[in-house]
Amino acid sequence: MISNPASKYIPFKAFERDFSERTWPGKKIEHPPIWMSTDLRDGNQSLIEPMSIERKLRFFKHLVKIGFKEIEVGFPSASQTDFDFVRLLIEENHIPDDVLIIVLTQSREDLINRTVEAAAGARQAMVHLYNACAPAFRKIVFNMNKDEVKNIATTGTALIKQAVSRHPETKWRYEYSPEVFSTTEPEFAVEVCNAVADVWQPSATDRIVFNLPATIEATTPNMYADQIEWFCNNVNNRDRVIVSVHPHNDRGTAVAAAELAVMAGADRIEGCLFGSGERTGNVCLVTLALNLYTQGIHPGLDFSDIDDVRRTAEYCNQLPVHPRHPYAGDLVFTAFSGSHQDAIKKGFAVQKADGVWEVPYLPIDPADLGRSYDAVIRVNSQSGKGGVSYLLENERGLNLPRRLQIEFSRAIQRVTDETGTEVNGNAVFDIFEKEYLKQTTPWKLLRHQITSKADGESGDQFSIRAELEVDGQVKTVEGSGEGAISAFINALNLPIRFMDYHEHAMGSGEKTSAVCYVELRLGESATGFGVGIHKDIVTASFIAVLSAVNRHLNQQEKEGAALREVA
Repeated sequence: MISNPASKYIPFKAFERDFSERTWPGKKIEHPPIWMSTDLRDGNQSLIEPMSIERKLRFFKHLVKIGFKEIEVGFPSASQTDFDFVRLLIEENHIPDDVLIIVLTQSREDLINRTVEAAAGARQAMVHLYNACAPAFRKIVFNMNKDEVKNIATTGTALIKQAVSRHPETKWRYEYSPEVFSTTEPEFAVEVCNAVADVWQPSATDRIVFNLPATIEATTPNMYADQIEWFCNNVNNRDRVIVSVHPHNDRGTAVAAAELAVMAGADRIEGCLFGSGERTGNVCLVTLALNLYTQGIHPGLDFSDIDDVRRTAEYCNQLPVHPRHPYAGDLVFTAFSGSHQDAIKKGFAVQKADGVWEVPYLPIDPADLGRSYDAVIRVNSQSGKGGVSYLLENERGLNLPRRLQIEFSRAIQRVTDETGTEVNGNAVFDIFEKEYLKQTTPWKLLRHQITSKADGESGDQFSIRAELEVDGQVKTVEGSGEGAISAFINALNLPIRFMDYHEHAMGSGEKTSAVCYVELRLGESATGFGVGIHKDIVTASFIAVLSAVNRHLNQQEKEGAALREVA
């Protein structure tokens, strides 16, 4: 860092004059915006390894399940994978009638024709054109004047209008982005958008989308809101326009910028689940939606199973969600401080099921997101000398995944609550062993045999024949799958939903063993872990699966017995 940053950086100024016409600070958000997910386009292009078609399809289906009605599905002219994915969505009928797919293009005739070709045949589709309009881009990137930049936008619009007219079977809509709106002169952004609208000719019943991206978050959120309000007040035929925002997070204030932009008149927000995107990412739609929810406004999106949403995004993006991410992180409902724990527990004690939510330190009821109150527990040094996870790792070589740390600490909590004492390392392992490693009934693995297909052969690659002890009876099962674990799960013929898997070596030399941690669901039960330890890593994974299954079944039996006793 230099000693005088003012010699290198100057404060951004959107207006040459003071903007004194603002009314947005007195506004309130009273209903949700139109949500547009760009996970499959903007989010995907930022990934170290872009999504395969399989991952994109899984993500698309999950976005539909959450409730998104507008989904940007790709950049078909830039990637054969994107083109093929859009065609797959259409030709295999994956798009619900009420979902609008969006495809992005630059302003070149060949790219536009390729883009329209990709989306043709969908019940409804939106073509999204963009070109950068900011002074730095005009001067440095394109060496163009304002009229030349505006011509790119209007020429592209005319080409799109011509291209979509050849496919009347699809209801076409149109979106235009004056890219880098955040550092473009507001007057010029309005000029370009008005020129685009003159070509497209929107109506009050078939509105054009003008998306105003904070491509570079250059200043404080209030100034972005000023820009949005000025645009809304000065664009022609406002009733024929949907004003959209696409905030990036360069300054770390994208959520605030989006919320203030909606207060300033924006109708629609583009973003990604958990803020995926180039550089520091796009605005996080999960955070925005649940911020509304905590204010008593249903966002129109369903995050009732936030863990499932997070795991889907992590699998498809191959990127982790931070444990402190708002609402969704592993640790957001975990209190370490003793004073926090005490306040939260007292809040739970007096909270009425049908009452206004008023639990200290928790802005939202974890149960509304499919999380457990039991996640609000001690998992560090205050719940055992040196911490539960620290003791297991340093004394036993067990490196528990974070969610398993939280789950296991419930068992520790039960013991400390019952005895009123702390637990040492040996006691912690004894509890862990009882909770996971000795879960061998009603299902126990006796032996198994695996066969795999040669490279190039089609179908499932692994087959298994396993001998199990089930409720004291020996039973032989068979199954196949893409991997050894999936083949084993299929052989069990139980309603298992595989959620997560971790493994590591324990010990060294001849004493080395494999440790496997498996997270799964059995039927409609909550997720739960199983743990397996064995010299052979595959066997350890099978033991872990049965450990999780047995824990689920035994818990169901306990709950059933308790209900029968009450009855």
